[in-house]
Amino acid sequence: MKFTINKSDIKDVLAKVQGITGRKSSLAITANVLIKSTEKGISIAATDLETGFEGFYPAQIEEEGTIAINARKLFEIVNNFSSEKISFSENENRWIKISNKNVEFQIVGMDYDDFPLIPHIQDVDFIEIESGWIKDMIEKMIIISPDSEEKRAHILGVGFYVIDENDNKLIRMVSTDSKRLSKVDQTVNDKSNISFAAGIIIPKKGLGEVYKFLELEGLIKIGIKENHFILKKDNETIIISLLEGEFPDCSEIFTIEEDYHSIDMDKDLFLKMIKRMSIFYSDNYKNVVFYFDRDKLLIVSSNPDLGESKEDILINYYGKSFKSAFNPKYFIETLNVIDEENIVLNVLDEENPCFIKGKNDTRYLSVIMPMKM
Repeated sequence: MKFTINKSDIKDVLAKVQGITGRKSSLAITANVLIKSTEKGISIAATDLETGFEGFYPAQIEEEGTIAINARKLFEIVNNFSSEKISFSENENRWIKISNKNVEFQIVGMDYDDFPLIPHIQDVDFIEIESGWIKDMIEKMIIISPDSEEKRAHILGVGFYVIDENDNKLIRMVSTDSKRLSKVDQTVNDKSNISFAAGIIIPKKGLGEVYKFLELEGLIKIGIKENHFILKKDNETIIISLLEGEFPDCSEIFTIEEDYHSIDMDKDLFLKMIKRMSIFYSDNYKNVVFYFDRDKLLIVSSNPDLGESKEDILINYYGKSFKSAFNPKYFIETLNVIDEENIVLNVLDEENPCFIKGKNDTRYLSVIMPMKM
């Protein structure tokens, strides 16, 4: 193998695949990227056995071949390289030279025959959608992360649905950790026969890697086939193995009953207030207490090991007085992914959840369960 490539053509992709190659797996070679040179350019592949990536990039090819090389060290070399042109060549015993006129690295590769195969699934029906829409949806879902010991598929993954809606498609994602629940909807103008009304479960960590590759502008394609979620953009493809099982039906939980009270809030003011009241947050004291009273919300934080704080704000609440304890971290994460200046809290009493959504954009809804006091 021998080729020359522009640093700018591979630096970003090597940075983005670090989350895949840096993840522990049962095979040591998954810490490597697989690079193939052909007459048309090079391909770069990475996998952690659950999420696979492959991209194609222009290069000047002198000799075709295949190498497997440590992804972390390769990125460090490329990122710090002193020139725009970088030459790769393979020597004996899998040693790989990375060089220009005055810089040379020699790095040992691995046997590329040991690299796991990334599925190449054919005849996939795709839905075309704005990249920024999917990026926004994923961001809102992966803020809810599972505990390290979690085994339940519906908590490790995101429920993904494609629902026929008149002449369009409604794409829905749902995420939970059993203490909170969120959904986000996006309507797309698609005339295909694709429909996943029953839902599938996509691993959150795989979607986290997809997020890194998505831009705010442009079109991408998404599809489901043979137990895989597939996303294609330009010259890059990501394929994720789906989790087995069914995502619970959450439609009733997302229903806000008529007796709930709607409270309009300035998002920024409320967010800053929650952040101040979470200063004494710790692993042993995770809750703050919300006191809802006529025209006023009082939040109290108490941690015997650190101290206590309280703050109140005027609100448009006219229901009965009650208090309820919540994890402030959930409010902060939710508010950070709402793009609007104004939000709506829907509350009922100390036993029922709090609903949070944007005042005008109701595509996203977050449900936060109260904690025991």
